[in-house]
Amino acid sequence: MSYLPSILSRWLPDGKVYGHEFTALNPKRNDHKAGSFRVNLMTGRWADFATGDSGGDIVSLAAYLADLSQSDAAKAILRMLGVSHG
Repeated sequence: MSYLPSILSRWLPDGKVYGHEFTALNPKRNDHKAGSFRVNLMTGRWADFATGDSGGDIVSLAAYLADLSQSDAAKAILRMLGVSHG
């Protein structure tokens, strides 16, 4: 998942890489201190440990951040990566 830090930096511009995790403020809530919202760069699993929100992959993260269905989130990611889908 070498592309993941680049995508996450676009979605979560305040985030930083710490080891195998990307940590950022959660834009879905009034978050003032980075640390509880993390994405595992090896697996794509993500969680906000302050709220309990979590997901298993980058598609579920995109859906969460943009209030999209999983299908629409997957299509948006493909468009962002320049991949055509049928």
